[in-house]
Amino acid sequence: MTVVIGNDYHAREALQNARVQCISPDDASREDIRALRIGILNIMPQAETYEFMLLHPLGRSVIQIEPVFIRLEDHVYSSSDQEHLADLYVTFEDAVRQRYLDGLIVTGAPVEEKPYEEITYWSEVQRILRYARNNIPTTLGLCWGGLAIAKFVGIEKVVYPRKIFGVYRTRNLKPGHRITGDLDDEFDCPQSRYSGVDDAVMEREQAAGNVNLLAKAEVGGYLIFESGDGRLLAHLGHAEYEPERLVAEYERDMKKGRTDVGTPEHFDLEHPLNTWRSHRTEFFSQWIKFIHETRSY
Repeated sequence: MTVVIGNDYHAREALQNARVQCISPDDASREDIRALRIGILNIMPQAETYEFMLLHPLGRSVIQIEPVFIRLEDHVYSSSDQEHLADLYVTFEDAVRQRYLDGLIVTGAPVEEKPYEEITYWSEVQRILRYARNNIPTTLGLCWGGLAIAKFVGIEKVVYPRKIFGVYRTRNLKPGHRITGDLDDEFDCPQSRYSGVDDAVMEREQAAGNVNLLAKAEVGGYLIFESGDGRLLAHLGHAEYEPERLVAEYERDMKKGRTDVGTPEHFDLEHPLNTWRSHRTEFFSQWIKFIHETRSY
């Protein structure tokens, strides 16, 4: 991941242009090796069952990761194990008071159909994003967490008449980008959401410098984007999902009698296959690598 090489090495610039970090032997001798402290603001139902889906790709990185599980104060985790929450989770204020966070993940939440102002914890999420943008190198929002980032930078969501549900081909728009640079030119990614962002609005916001568009799906439009300053990263898909999660969500929606949800597209419920694992692993690895390269030594 990192090359220890002299400042006068002839290919140093070429290595750096290829997103390989180069440090001198003197800098390497002073490097303080420690785990990256990643805050995980988990708002998913049955919070404890979702943790593995994030720890797995984070743990695939060559960098040591210290997860800090964070709960919202203004949210009742009615479907989650209360003892588990009490033992493992802290408030955001306690997390940042204990020690500096190197990165923050804001998970999805089953509220994408609701107006933000009707979500009981929206004010708290706004406060966290405001602090994170000023004090944490990078914040990653997944699914609703990504929509929350869009709203935070002034982009309203669009509620769909039917749920976008399935595994969709996605195009990498910025092959040279520090996060998406090593992703395939096209890759599969699961989606499971009732809301998104309007393509024309996103293109207008990019022209104004408010966002940088990184990937676009064949269904659901712009899937990965970041704020203009690069500190907030949104991924509206669920690259972290295992195939069984899509099956479980389909069965849950059918039990609820929802008529706005169909069979997941490009996905076999009887023989569920993971066709997006490489995208998931590479995406999270590049995000962690970016944190490692931008933190203080």
